[in-house]
Order: sequence, then structure tokens, then C-alpha cells
Amino acid sequence: MSTGAEVAPGLWADVDAYIDGLFVPPDPALDAALEASDAAGLPRIAISPSQGKLLHLLARLGGARRILEIGTLGGYSAIWLARALPPGGVVITLEADPKHAQVARANIEHAGLAAVVEVRLGLAQKTLPLLAREGAGPFDLVFIDADKHGYPDYLRWSLELTKPGSLIIADNVVRHGLVLDAASDDADIQGLRRFNEMLASEPRLTATVLQTVGVKQHDGFAFALVTA
Repeated sequence: MSTGAEVAPGLWADVDAYIDGLFVPPDPALDAALEASDAAGLPRIAISPSQGKLLHLLARLGGARRILEIGTLGGYSAIWLARALPPGGVVITLEADPKHAQVARANIEHAGLAAVVEVRLGLAQKTLPLLAREGAGPFDLVFIDADKHGYPDYLRWSLELTKPGSLIIADNVVRHGLVLDAASDDADIQGLRRFNEMLASEPRLTATVLQTVGVKQHDGFAFALVTA
């Protein structure tokens, strides 16, 4: 079998399909969320099914009762996270785009989770301080999947809204390897580089980044445990 880079993406997608076939069977609510998002013209940037299952498992392993998501899109990942909640748990998910929030609310309601998922509309730079003032935390798990240039600010607020033992997860922190380019003039790449450097140097965290390949191409997840 060839291992050339030119065939790797197709192979990655095939392996993802194999994994999804074994571990993520068809699900009416999740499938409908993706279909509704497509029909509404939302960008096809939701996490993959196997990545959703990973978030679900991590939330269950940590016994997360309060979950914060920064970046809702069509609500696909929020559904995965909400299904991991114990009785009395809640997901608060932040979305800046009114159309995305509308689609997400409909998808979440269709999944039967409207009672445990709150979609807050507004720029995260404004809704995160509001959550802090409300005393909405501490959150047991934070999932960051929004504008990449904002990741450093989102990490700072995540530290304000969590406690020792909380888990912070961030998607898209490798960006096809573009994070290697220290001279990049892309604000998203520079934001991700600062975010990764903050993870590595923040004394209140112990963290790592894992590269991922698959239908989402070459990217990565950051995982950070709040320790102090």
C-alpha cells in the first residue's frame, strides 16, 4: 500500500468511516442536526461523529454536571455533551451568530434536550464575563470550538470559570500543521500559537495536544486539566 501524502486524506476518511460504523451507529437526532445545519447553509465544520463520541466519553468519565461550550454552530457537539450529563446537569453553549443559534436551538429541541441545554446568543468576549458575574461556574468541562484568534481570551475566561479537576478541551489547534509557522500573518494561526503556548506555560494546567486525522483532515485537540 502506498503511504504517499497524496492518498492519505482519502485513507483517513475511510478509516473514520470504519470507526464510525463500529462505534457510532446512525442516530436520528444527531443525523437530523447535521442535515438541518446543511439545509440552513451553515458551514460544514462540526466535529466528526467519532470526535463527538470522544467528547461524550470524556464528559462521562469526569462526571461533568456543568458543561460550557464556546462555539455552538448547529448544536451537534452540544447534543453529544448533553447526553453525557447526569440528572440535574446542564450545558451552556455560547454562539455569536443569530442564525446558527436559531438552528442549534431547533436541533437541540428535536433531540429532546432543550431542558438541559441553554444557547446564549452574543459574542463570547461579552457572554463569558457575564457568566462570571452571574456566578454560573464552576464548570466541570469546557469545550472551545469557536474563532481561533479568540482562543487565548477563551482560555483565560475558562480558567476563571473552572476549578481544580475541571477539563478544558479545544478543537482545531493544529490547523493542517500551519501552527508551525511563527511568521504567519493569519490571525487565527497566531491566536492558536499563543493558545498552545499558554497551555504549555500556565502553572494551573497540565496539558497536551494530540494531532488528529480523518474526515476533518489534519488537525488536533488540546486537553488541559485544571490542577490549581
